[in-house]
Amino acid sequence: MGLIYKSLTDEDFKVLLALERSLTNREYAPLQVIEKISGIYEEKLQLVLRKLHDLKLVKRETISGEKMYRLTYLGYDMLAIRSLAKANILEAIGDRIGVGKESEIYLGLAPGGLQVAVKFIRIGKTSFRQTMRVRVWARDKPQTSWYEQSKIAAEREFKAIKELASYKAHVPNPTGYNRHVVVTEFIEGVELYRRPSLDNPGKVLSEILFTLTIAYHRAGIIHGDLSEYNVLIRKSDEKPFIIDWPQYVYREDPSARDLLKRDVFYIVKFFNKVYGTSLEPESVFNTIIMGNHLG
Repeated sequence: MGLIYKSLTDEDFKVLLALERSLTNREYAPLQVIEKISGIYEEKLQLVLRKLHDLKLVKRETISGEKMYRLTYLGYDMLAIRSLAKANILEAIGDRIGVGKESEIYLGLAPGGLQVAVKFIRIGKTSFRQTMRVRVWARDKPQTSWYEQSKIAAEREFKAIKELASYKAHVPNPTGYNRHVVVTEFIEGVELYRRPSLDNPGKVLSEILFTLTIAYHRAGIIHGDLSEYNVLIRKSDEKPFIIDWPQYVYREDPSARDLLKRDVFYIVKFFNKVYGTSLEPESVFNTIIMGNHLG
């Protein structure tokens, strides 16, 4: 990804940006519209689009005998990276370090040489339909494009973890976002689904439940999809971090308590089964509702 980014010129980015703007109300844009927005004459524009197509940053289709273009997610990635670089949030992008159901995570460098995690949210056809079923904000906007869905998800995730971090909850500290990309501190850790050896699993579980309590009572949100796949255990001190927050719901939502109960029951049963803890899920759920994990 970094090599592609470095190969792009200001003119290339001008065309990518024009294409993004031209797709507000359509899936594909005709050459004339891109030309009008970019201000680049047709012959030159076709050369740039050919280069972007070869780099897989745009997709080209012939519709009713006319050449039409749209951004790919990789093209959208380039626009986000450029904006993050201009905002001094991101200095370099490195190797991919993780893949989720609808995201990819890369190692990055922030100014000053600080390592960061760069999360690209990419909602596609299959996950888009799933999103429409499980996310309130998606159901409210049924005509929203995949790109816009991903952008909304990134904005929601950044907002959630920024607020949670301010309450000292166990989430990665966010440093910025743009479009469908969220940048956070990099945590040298291992995912809970890999079942890492834990010196004190009871303490780890307690800290996870503390974050759920903080989220519910102080931020007023519920994660809504908690499992061993979105808990990261830091190697240095076994501190757990809850990740992947874009699907959160507000405490006032009619489904909020059911989702919180699902989160609590799932994670408690996982620890009971894998690490031999012996908490009663219903009792833990009631404790969280009462706010007792706030101390």
